[in-house]
Amino acid sequence: MTVPKAEPASLSTIKRLVLASSNPGKLIEFRRLLSPLGIEVIAQGELGIADADEPHETFVENALAKARHASRLAHLPALADDSGICVAALGGAPGVQSARYAGEPKSDARNNEKLVAELAGVHDRRAHYYCMLALVRHEGDPEPILADGRWDGAIVDAPRGTGGFGYDPHFLDAATGMTGAELPLQKKNELSHRGKAMRALLARLEAEH
Repeated sequence: MTVPKAEPASLSTIKRLVLASSNPGKLIEFRRLLSPLGIEVIAQGELGIADADEPHETFVENALAKARHASRLAHLPALADDSGICVAALGGAPGVQSARYAGEPKSDARNNEKLVAELAGVHDRRAHYYCMLALVRHEGDPEPILADGRWDGAIVDAPRGTGGFGYDPHFLDAATGMTGAELPLQKKNELSHRGKAMRALLARLEAEH
């Protein structure tokens, strides 16, 4: 698919952006949140853009790398999300390796199995989800919009619930006593790392739209 070149956008003129992710759950979530602002979200896969490399050790560096990669190839503003789960007893792991914790191909089931096995016999189960969002108006944007969010909880051995994705069935929310997979979607969006990061990003976009 041939992608036409576009002039660099300001925040107030963004009407279309490319989402630098191949995760269908994230695409649904971002489309729902950004459509009230009149912003059309296009998945990078719809434009034939493959996932960017994520070689960095921090969420912010990976989010920026993904956003710039998608923006360069799509000639559009781009939004990237880099998120993961950080477990205190594991020194912050899986961290940026959350999606590939158990290796390739990516598998939520194998990732969760590995995490539970790593914590066998460990008393400290504290964990938190972290999300970093990066929005660039164009590939070389010197002032990317960054927003982050954190969701505190703990890891449980037995999975609970049928919703969510990733580590949600094993992530026990500290406030409600429910796992991420048990929480109703509206409540999860209120509590979650991605929900908090998106609200911070939306506040910036709404102020300039």
